[in-house]
Amino acid sequence: MNYILFDGPYRNNLLPFTFTRPVADIRVGILTIRRKWESYLEYTTTTVTEDYLADKFPMVEMEENIMINASFLPNIKVIKQIKNLKYHQALFKDEDVIAFFVKEGEEFNDFSSFEAIEFEDDILKIEHTWDIFSKNGAAIIEDFHLITKDRESQPIPNTVNTINPELIFIEKGAELNYVTLNASSGPIYIGRNAEVMEGSVVRGPFALCNNAALKLGTKIYGPTTVGPYSKVGGEVNNSVLFGYSNKGHDGFLGNSVLGEWCNIGADSNNSNLKNNYAEVRLWDYKTEGFAKTGLQFCGLMMGDHSKCGINTMFNTGTVVGVSANIFGSGFPRNFVPSFSWGGSKGFVTYKTNKAFEVAEVVMARRNEEFTDKDKAILEYVFEETKQYRRE
Repeated sequence: MNYILFDGPYRNNLLPFTFTRPVADIRVGILTIRRKWESYLEYTTTTVTEDYLADKFPMVEMEENIMINASFLPNIKVIKQIKNLKYHQALFKDEDVIAFFVKEGEEFNDFSSFEAIEFEDDILKIEHTWDIFSKNGAAIIEDFHLITKDRESQPIPNTVNTINPELIFIEKGAELNYVTLNASSGPIYIGRNAEVMEGSVVRGPFALCNNAALKLGTKIYGPTTVGPYSKVGGEVNNSVLFGYSNKGHDGFLGNSVLGEWCNIGADSNNSNLKNNYAEVRLWDYKTEGFAKTGLQFCGLMMGDHSKCGINTMFNTGTVVGVSANIFGSGFPRNFVPSFSWGGSKGFVTYKTNKAFEVAEVVMARRNEEFTDKDKAILEYVFEETKQYRRE
């Protein structure tokens, strides 16, 4: 059976992160959504996504295909029902389709001709940007048990203070000494070749992915995920860094999500609670206005390749698009469009040639290539988001 992940109806709710990737490649928990499905299915998936992303994330169709809504996070029970699907059967959770069985070349506009099967058990679903951090704890727990099943952790060094060490798993090549790991609130996963520097204090649930690092004296409150090749310092609470992003210095990041190739300047902080304790509103690309989140705590949403200078201050519920560069004193506005350059005193357009120069240098430092496909995606995002900028 061939399994294909599709973006589903919540793709626009998940901007700015889905400007540069399919829904399947969002990281929540330890793994990306794609890696979760592939681990459970024991199969390499492909993707149905926006046309401008298709060159980098192509679809491979075969004679028989099961299409899976990437907004859902897999578990053992849903995998069993998906594998038992027959032709023209569709698995639903309430009004949302989880998966359905079609044949090669078959077009489908609705599910009226499908046999509908209701999934009766609980399942995690990522339908808003803030779900990435608010559901991260549950996702870490699911991934921890998936990754560590029937495996043995590397020994915990004698210099490490631990609470509930049976929920701490350390991969080969990881380095940690003179740190405190408290897994009483949830598991702690330290990935391959990751480093936790001296004096760091971590409270789970927490995931430090492969080749990532916590700098000296870092304070982590879970649920938090630090994606691969990312560096974190200062104080972080209930946040997700997708990968290749840095918040390497003192300052606070809370109830926030950073995409890939982001950089937070030294002593930068975000607010995650309004002074009047009111519900936080976030910029909604779908309605082109600020929408209710139902949350009292919500911080910064920053798209890929965006950066801020030292001492930057972000208001509660700030959304920063792709390839923005923010600096200067004062609070920038709560919505910073993609390819914006400036701060509280105003923004100008960050031209693609300049943005691409930076992206090429930044990615080369991690031995990654800024490809023509990457350029084409960012060029599309530049044009797509032009309406939000003051040219």
